[in-house]
Amino acid sequence: MNARHDDFRNPLQRARGLGSGKTGTGHFWWQRVTAIFLVPLVAWLLGLLVSFVGADLATVQVAIARPWNAIALSLFAILLFWHAKLGLQVVIEDYVHARAAEIALQLVVTLACVLGALASLYAIGRIALLA
Repeated sequence: MNARHDDFRNPLQRARGLGSGKTGTGHFWWQRVTAIFLVPLVAWLLGLLVSFVGADLATVQVAIARPWNAIALSLFAILLFWHAKLGLQVVIEDYVHARAAEIALQLVVTLACVLGALASLYAIGRIALLA
């Protein structure tokens, strides 16, 4: 038994003092929610891409410019980069043990995901508004 003799707390009281019990559950659920929403969006995107086989550029631009397609593509981009950020955050927290490297990698991942999402939204908006 590793408990100290002068520690009269019960196991639950000792466990409450270990680790952070603040945001892990929310992070877990948001990762699952984004995954659930991405499943039908990926199926829709694959169908859209298959419909583009043999199509010329103008046809693809007109299809992407349709409001529902542009909205779905935008939602897909946002959820994809959010899901990726959440997943990479967990990997970094679990496997990078140097605090400075962990913070630097978290910043790089966040910046890359934000820039990727913004670039995707810009491209979708440009196609949708100029087609």
